[in-house]
Amino acid sequence: MSHSVSPDDPRPSGRWVHTWVSAPQRTEPDNLPPEPFTGDGLVLADATLRQTARVTIGGDRLRLRFSNAFGGAALPITAVTVARPLGGRAGVGAVEPGSVRPVAFHGRPGVVVPVGAQVVSDPLDFPVGPEANLTVTVFLADGQASDLVTSHPGSRTTSHLLAGDHVEADDLPGATTTDHWYFLSGIEVWSERAASAVVTLGDSLTDGRGSTTNGNDRWPDRLSARLRARPATADVAVLNQGTGGNRVLSEGIGPSALARLDRDVLAQTGVVWLVVFEGINDICTADATAVAQKQVADDLCAAYEQIVVRAHAHGITVCGATLAPLGGNEAYDDPDGHREAARQAVNEWIRTKGAFDAVLDFDAAARDPHDHRRLLAAYDDGDHLHMTPAGYQALADAVPLELFESRPGVRRSS
Repeated sequence: MSHSVSPDDPRPSGRWVHTWVSAPQRTEPDNLPPEPFTGDGLVLADATLRQTARVTIGGDRLRLRFSNAFGGAALPITAVTVARPLGGRAGVGAVEPGSVRPVAFHGRPGVVVPVGAQVVSDPLDFPVGPEANLTVTVFLADGQASDLVTSHPGSRTTSHLLAGDHVEADDLPGATTTDHWYFLSGIEVWSERAASAVVTLGDSLTDGRGSTTNGNDRWPDRLSARLRARPATADVAVLNQGTGGNRVLSEGIGPSALARLDRDVLAQTGVVWLVVFEGINDICTADATAVAQKQVADDLCAAYEQIVVRAHAHGITVCGATLAPLGGNEAYDDPDGHREAARQAVNEWIRTKGAFDAVLDFDAAARDPHDHRRLLAAYDDGDHLHMTPAGYQALADAVPLELFESRPGVRRSS
C-alpha cells in the first residue's frame, strides 16, 4: 500500500514502525492453554482469547501481526478485534465500552496462517497513545489442529480464555486466565515523523523474569519510559525480543540468537538500533572446566561479531551489553570459578575489542560494589541471577539516551 502524497491520498509520507513485539516460541506442554482449551491434539477450538500488550510509541493507525512460526498445522483465525482495556490497565479481561473495533485481513474478518508463516492485518484507523495498553481479542472457531503452537510463555501479562465467540464483548465474566501470549507477535503504527525502533535481543533477563506480572517493569519497559520523557528520543520504539533460556550459539528453549536474528531483528519494521544482552546461558550450560569455558568464551565473541556484521548490512547500529553477575546461583556458579572467569573474559572483550558501536556496561550497573561476582542485594530477586524491578531499572538507567538522538545507521563498515 502506497502512502506517498497524491491528490487522492493527502497523507504525508511516512512508514510503518513496530511499537511492540513478542518473540515467537515453540510452546512447551506446560505452557499450552489450560483445559478445556487444549485436548485431543486440538488447541483453542471454539474459544475466545483476549490479550493485552503495552505499546511504546503511539500512532493514529495500526496493524497487527500473528505468527504460526512453530505451529504443527495451519492456524485458522476466525475474527479479531482491538479495543482499549478498561482503565487502561494491562492484563484485564474487560475493555472500555464502545472502543471495540474489528480487524480485517485483505478485507475479510478472518485469515488462515500457514505453518511457519506470519500474517499482517489490514491497516486500521485506531489511535493509540505512547506507553498505552491495547487489548487484542481473537476467536478461533475451529481451533488449531495440533498441540504444537506458537506462543510467548514469558509474557508476565495475564490473558483471558472463554468458550464461544466473544470478540466484541465488553467483558469476559468467568474467563480462565493464563500468563502467556499466543499467536500475537507484533503491533505496528504508522509514523508520519519516520519514527525508529531499537530491538533488545536477550534471554530471561530481557524477557523480564523477576519483574511484576502486569507491571511492565522489565528493563526494556523502563528504557522505553526514559526515551518517552526526552523530546529528542520520544519517537523511538523499544522492541523486546527476549526469550527465557535463550542462548547465542545453540538451541536451548527455542532457536539460538544467531538462528532467530533474521526473524526477530532484521525483519522488524523501523529498526535502527540493536542491543545484544545475552550469553550467560551459553557459559553456564557449558562444562565447568577451564578448557570448555575458554572455548565458549571464544565462540561467544565470534558470534557477537557475526551479529554485528549481519546487522550492519541492514544499516543497524549495534550496542553490546556486558553480562551481569551470577555469583551464588545454585545451578550456574561453579566452585572453581571457571564460569565466572569466562564471564569476565567475555565482558573484557565487549568493553575493549571495539566490535560493537557502543557498549552498555550492565555488569557495572548491577553488581555489588564490594563483590563484583554478585548482584547488588537490592537488585537480586533471590536466585542470584535474575533481577528485581529495581535491578531492571538500574539496567535501563545505564543506557545513555544520547545513543538514540540521531538516526546514524551504521557508523562504519564491517
